[in-house]
Amino acid sequence: MTENSPQPDNTAQPDAEALRLRTRELLAAHPPASTGRTDFLRARFDAGLAWVHYPAGLGGLGTPRSLQSVVDAELEAAGAPDNDPRRIGIGLGMAAPTILRYGTDEQKRRFLRPLWVGDEVWCQLFSEPGAGSDLAALATRAVRDGDHWTVTGQKVWTSSAHLARWAILIARTDPDVPKHRGITYFICDMTDPGVEVRPLRQITGEAEFNEVFLAGVRIPDTHRLGPVGDGWKVAQTTLMNERVSIGGSRIPREGGMIGPVVKTWRERPELRTHDLHQRLLALWVEAEVARLTGERLRQQLVAGQPGPEGSGMKLTFARLNQEISGLEVELLGEEGLLYSDWTMSRPELVDFTGRDAGYRYLRSKGNSIEGGTSEVLLNIVAERVLGLPSEPRNDKDAAWKDLAR
Repeated sequence: MTENSPQPDNTAQPDAEALRLRTRELLAAHPPASTGRTDFLRARFDAGLAWVHYPAGLGGLGTPRSLQSVVDAELEAAGAPDNDPRRIGIGLGMAAPTILRYGTDEQKRRFLRPLWVGDEVWCQLFSEPGAGSDLAALATRAVRDGDHWTVTGQKVWTSSAHLARWAILIARTDPDVPKHRGITYFICDMTDPGVEVRPLRQITGEAEFNEVFLAGVRIPDTHRLGPVGDGWKVAQTTLMNERVSIGGSRIPREGGMIGPVVKTWRERPELRTHDLHQRLLALWVEAEVARLTGERLRQQLVAGQPGPEGSGMKLTFARLNQEISGLEVELLGEEGLLYSDWTMSRPELVDFTGRDAGYRYLRSKGNSIEGGTSEVLLNIVAERVLGLPSEPRNDKDAAWKDLAR
């Protein structure tokens, strides 16, 4: 071998069999039956079996994302605990991939482990009362003050803010440039002075959402993600991952909203009519197509970051949930008009399909708003997937401070 010859690669990625062995070693060292839930999850993270496609030392081993299923199957068969992903979905699906891509080494080490284990809940401070669908028009200001930023403004529709320790936050740092520029991305400590969380009671009776007031909150510059003024670019990583996590989550056949309807149909033949049968068949097929499309989308993620296709999946998710839950209410007749509990509560997790038919029908109304409204997502699909020309705009090059509000 000459001096300039390629050197052998001694850092080959583990294959499926090596991952099985590593998972069994974890189980042997930390038996689920006798190991506390949190201790087991921390050991799993440290073994690189949390996100196998993440770098070593950050919960992964740098292997292809597709091999995660190998680890998950071994752990499920052994009865190992999971990290309650519905409770910490914002951290897992939105904060983590953004921190991985744009965070400093120190930020990755500080935030990823407690985020994955579930020690710390995250929320998302993006939407505002005057900038919901037009997120880039946000008005929350962040002003530099030495090695800190002082943030003032209001956010709304913030899931889990009442539980969260940390938040991903975008704020305007330069009002003299067009609205998509001059935005910076921060990590906000929800326990800091100046952060006030107020519940927003929904049509379901729950207050799963909140409005958040930021009154002179001081955020250290070490909690900034990405360059100053480049927050819109950073936020795109969050938004694309959000839409995949909402619309492309892995479910079994007849999982999700279609499951309860099919179960009722099979168990209560007296409710059936020919018209309902035809509609249920069509929705069942659409739900299965959406499930398989979601699986294909997740396989595409192995090659890199999610693209605008996630917007199409989220669109389908919202429409199907609303149509299926509407059919369920019709199928149940008078029973479908009943609602079990209007008690005001602040739940710990988002449950799109929980409780009874009335809950599912009412909760699904939010699916076409959260994670990007269906109207905005249609524009994204039209422009970024189909390549259609964008709509005429008169605010693209104007300074944010000069826009009418």
